[in-house]
Amino acid sequence: MAKTATKSATAKSSGSKSTATKTSSAKSDSAKSATTKKTTTTKSAAKIKPASDAAESLREFLVDGLKDMYWAEKALVKNLPKMAKNATSPKLVEAINKHLEETEIQVTRLEDAFKALGEKAKAEKCDAMDGLLKEAESIMKETEPGAVRDAAIIAAAQKVEHYEIASYGTLVTYAKLLEETEAQELLSTTLNEEKNCDTDLTELAVSEINLSAK
Repeated sequence: MAKTATKSATAKSSGSKSTATKTSSAKSDSAKSATTKKTTTTKSAAKIKPASDAAESLREFLVDGLKDMYWAEKALVKNLPKMAKNATSPKLVEAINKHLEETEIQVTRLEDAFKALGEKAKAEKCDAMDGLLKEAESIMKETEPGAVRDAAIIAAAQKVEHYEIASYGTLVTYAKLLEETEAQELLSTTLNEEKNCDTDLTELAVSEINLSAK
């Protein structure tokens, strides 16, 4: 009986040690995981070194914004006809062509805004607009011609409009703060056109396109 009790005690002790070892190992793995996560977070949160031509004033940042939008509007002039050609709804085609005409004027208006600030009109690639236009083309490839593609075109176009509304809204605010009245008025006019276009697209989607695509 004493031997049996000894064996049992030994087994329990061994099992306890095994459990303790597993627990210790789990804690160690958890600690390593936490350390890895902390290191990754620290790396991703590292400070970004400014470029050699980084803006040092709000006015410079305003001019940089104009350069972005100048590129963006020119890119839209090239891409809107593609959207119109792939649309089926006559009303959607009309809306796109109307905005194409507005966009061509907006390009000229941006040139006037540069001039008002005493700057030379210059376009710098707008990564956001480039991405939105590539997405628009991808969406058209992924939808059959007809109501579904029309709905997709409106969705893509409104993403573009929302980006422009956000961008021009910010530029108007900067121009106002810097008391650049002429530039502010020019940019405000374009901002209102973008808002109206977005509203027109929403009404068209709700009243016709989305219903036909169901």
